[in-house]
Amino acid sequence: MAIGGDLSVERILLAYRKGIFPWFEGTTPLWWSPNPRFVLFPNKLFVSKSMRQVIKSNKFHFTINQSFSEVIHSCKIQRREGQFGTWITHEVEASYTQLHQMGYAHSAECWLNNDLVGGLYGIRLGKVFFGESMFSKSSNASKFAFINYVNQLISEGVQLIDCQVYTNHLESLGAEMIHRKDFIQLLADYDADR
Repeated sequence: MAIGGDLSVERILLAYRKGIFPWFEGTTPLWWSPNPRFVLFPNKLFVSKSMRQVIKSNKFHFTINQSFSEVIHSCKIQRREGQFGTWITHEVEASYTQLHQMGYAHSAECWLNNDLVGGLYGIRLGKVFFGESMFSKSSNASKFAFINYVNQLISEGVQLIDCQVYTNHLESLGAEMIHRKDFIQLLADYDADR
């Protein structure tokens, strides 16, 4: 939708409220609002039998907002198949850390013993959580963090999770495509645009 601008917290929040998010190629901010939009309605979260067993095993420990800086940095350095580098620049890291300090950006963490092995971060506005990135250093760790965090968001009244663009990983957890105009209307319905 646009190229350039800065990553001030004011600009980022305004963009999210309009269904737009930043994603870098190189050093220039690119602003996106894909159609269709990939979302998860929290009540449609799908937890496989194998993941239910992982959760019941107590292998992992779940926390929220205990290690935001480490989560976003781990997302930044995570190697991803088919990608050469990361869109999480130093500027992105600094801006979202500031948003975390202001109470807008949140992290969910998965721990194995005392080691952070998975997690995710994103922005919460109204009854919408805008997922940004996740990482995993151990099998099922990011899924464990995501499932636990979705359940927490449900308990807090969140009605929509923005997954932005399609991934097999999130589709396996129940995410689906909706038209952009429907997504924009949901932002208004769920108070994300205030």
